[in-house]
Amino acid sequence: NGYEVDIDLPGFKKDEITLELKDGYLTISAQKAIEKDNEKHGRMLRQERYAGMMQRSFYVGENITEQDVKAAYTNGVLHLEIPKMDAKKVPEKRTIHIEG
Repeated sequence: NGYEVDIDLPGFKKDEITLELKDGYLTISAQKAIEKDNEKHGRMLRQERYAGMMQRSFYVGENITEQDVKAAYTNGVLHLEIPKMDAKKVPEKRTIHIEG
């Protein structure tokens, strides 16, 4: 009936993640700023966490609306539920009977 997508985003906060639906494409963006916390501890030699921006787009169909997509973010995993919509049917050809 639909698709379930899990995206691992460890270290990101919920307000650093953006979901956008446009022209049938669902775009997930996440941006993490470099923390300026190293002033307390001296010079940083190595940083193991990613800092920067990431973005991924998926085609979900033009019939999907923002209300159809369900999103939850827990323990560093973004879970999406996207329903599978049937494509609009092309009107079938009908003939008209001519009397006479």
